[in-house]
Amino acid sequence: MKKNLLFLIFSFISICAFSQSYTHQDSLRGTITLERAWWDLKYYHLDIKVTPADSSINGSVTVAYKVLKPYQVMQIDLQAPLKIKKVVDEAGNELPVKHNGNAHFITLKETQKKGDFKSVVVYYGGRPQIAIRPPWDGGISWDKDEEGNDFIHTNCQGIGASIWWPNKDHMYDEPDSLLMSVNVPKDLMDVSNGRLIKTDKLKDGTTTYHWFVSNPLNNYAVSINIANYKHFSEVYKGEKGDLDMDYYVLPYNFKKAKKQFKDAPRMMEAFEYWYGPYPFYEDGYKLVEVPSTGMEHQSAVTYGNRYANGYRGKDASGTGYGLKFDFIIIHESGHEWFANSITYKDMADMWIHESFTNYSESLFIEYFYGKEAAQAYVRGNRRGISNDKPIIADYGVNAKGSGDMYPKGGNMLNTLRTVINDDKVWRSILRGLNETFYHQTVETSQIENYISEKSGMELKPFFDQYLRDTKIPTLEYYQKDGQFFFRWGNAVTGFDLPARVLLDGKEVWIKPTKEWGNIDMSTPFEHLEMDPNIYAGILKITDY
Repeated sequence: MKKNLLFLIFSFISICAFSQSYTHQDSLRGTITLERAWWDLKYYHLDIKVTPADSSINGSVTVAYKVLKPYQVMQIDLQAPLKIKKVVDEAGNELPVKHNGNAHFITLKETQKKGDFKSVVVYYGGRPQIAIRPPWDGGISWDKDEEGNDFIHTNCQGIGASIWWPNKDHMYDEPDSLLMSVNVPKDLMDVSNGRLIKTDKLKDGTTTYHWFVSNPLNNYAVSINIANYKHFSEVYKGEKGDLDMDYYVLPYNFKKAKKQFKDAPRMMEAFEYWYGPYPFYEDGYKLVEVPSTGMEHQSAVTYGNRYANGYRGKDASGTGYGLKFDFIIIHESGHEWFANSITYKDMADMWIHESFTNYSESLFIEYFYGKEAAQAYVRGNRRGISNDKPIIADYGVNAKGSGDMYPKGGNMLNTLRTVINDDKVWRSILRGLNETFYHQTVETSQIENYISEKSGMELKPFFDQYLRDTKIPTLEYYQKDGQFFFRWGNAVTGFDLPARVLLDGKEVWIKPTKEWGNIDMSTPFEHLEMDPNIYAGILKITDY
């Protein structure tokens, strides 16, 4: 059967087989090992001294846990060049530690009994890895502001929080709460997650800031941000009452921040409408200026977008709508719902964070500028899609899938909304996800199953197509003997996405599968268009 291209919504590219090799360290990092599985993380106290003069961190981490089943060896992760100096249990016993690269195995002296609550203190220090291009690579940035003051911050998604502090560095297990005590030099301030509960000014001229987080949080969201900050705040009247919104910026950017950060309450208004209440009222919401672009650090979203709309003044969609808001404020804050409240268990499922948050940008636009503007923005982002490898990566090895999890993931969700064809149902699904999986770590299957159930559609093949494959489905069609024939080509097994088409301007819903289907057409049509919000291509068959 010869096929002639009528048009394609997107240009197809040749896909080469993608393969990845993994090391033993990848498995130690990405697997729920025996030395991790037997204990449930309950609480951290990160107590550190940050010394800009020699780019060092020294201190301790208290790890409190509940014993799920008897076992005597605990895995704690810390990456070189930082070193564990010693580990001590509650009785004061110094515990032996065996080192295997970035994984460190602590043999406990006291018998671990199911149901017991225990703790160890890990002492560590050194000069942590420097982040060369934050936030995309991990480590600590030791910068200076325009006035010569130290300007320090952390970024560690992907490479792991163990790049700068010892912890159970796997996403499946989060502490219920965390205390951070960060000692910094005179005239500097540390801003971290949660609420500032105490400030200690020491005789040596340094200051220790104590920040407490009363909600579960993923380890890469833990952050320190150190500078000569100036603070301002406001109270947002939200769905759960008064929400403290605090802003920490460099003094010479104060006036610009007062203007630019007006997008923060606008963000909160839009996302509470679409997603439900902000997930961390108890810890408040903060924007904290940093030298890099920014990151979704829970309740302390970091900001470095140069006080410009778009992404540092640019609109990736090419539509102009991306310049109507500050990309970093909207995108990184969207992660408070998808990344910080709902968190992937395995790095392979990072799409849960990035696809929903990419889509959040269009929801913000829709709330303030209308649905057609939002749809145009989503479609515009397609030019950033590569279709180079699957969005979902390999499990158990801390692997990340294609960067398509951003624009392709957002278009996948917009496609799903289009075929559900009921905005009230769609909004209830988004809010329902945030209610059902509130403060939980999840797997892709849980998200898939929830949306399938609430939409009344079997969506496993749909997610297989867009998350686990690189091909773009193509609506193939032809007319013959008063019949309109159609099917999905370039599709995975079972793919049967409904499609809204216009036949000479008349709207018709069809449900193609991989096999040819047909409907009667009393009058042949001259022109077929598919809803442009469906991320797919079209091929007309001319020789059959």
